[in-house]
Amino acid sequence: MPTVLPRPYVTVSYGQSLDGRIATRTGDSQWIGGALSLQLAHELRRDNEVILVGIGTVLRDNPRLTCRLPGGRNPTRVVLDSDLRIPVNSALVTGIAEAPTWVICRAGADADRRRTLESLGVDVHEMADLPALLAWLTSRGISTVFVEGGAQVITAFLGARLVDRLLVVTAPFVIGTGIEAIGNLNSTVLAEVERPLRWRRWELGDDLATELIYREFPGTS
Repeated sequence: MPTVLPRPYVTVSYGQSLDGRIATRTGDSQWIGGALSLQLAHELRRDNEVILVGIGTVLRDNPRLTCRLPGGRNPTRVVLDSDLRIPVNSALVTGIAEAPTWVICRAGADADRRRTLESLGVDVHEMADLPALLAWLTSRGISTVFVEGGAQVITAFLGARLVDRLLVVTAPFVIGTGIEAIGNLNSTVLAEVERPLRWRRWELGDDLATELIYREFPGTS
């Protein structure tokens, strides 16, 4: 029987080095994967209704989070930003006409800052945790979410077991000291590790893609 989820289907994807780094120690991450891996990332943006990142990614990379593929749909951009640190001159704010930008903050975040962002067209909402966020996205008709980073956000989703599909692209080089893709998941024995229903691997040019399916997409037999 197909799995029916009471929340959006969550895909997490990122590119890493052979030793599991998503960036150097200075935060440089462009570009770890090759051209085919970058195309895959834009296909995920096209195929999901929401793309979600943490504020660290926004402050470091100033991304647009749009789909660059011809005719591709831009997803709604969601930023986890507890203290409303997103710059008003960031690409996500100044490019609000490209796609909606929703910023998720903690209760009691700076009211003046919130009003400023809302005056620029940003939707600002308070959420207690990730399950509450996903429930709220469901209430807004969202059925698919693509989590693109960074490491803290990826770790939070995996730690809460809210990842349905994990897609990792590994490039054939070693970075050494750098930013790890995944932090502490509080697993002390292997029996506690969440195992996928199925998995597969394939080549993307010089890179290697690995896909883990933890839950099937609703409607899939």
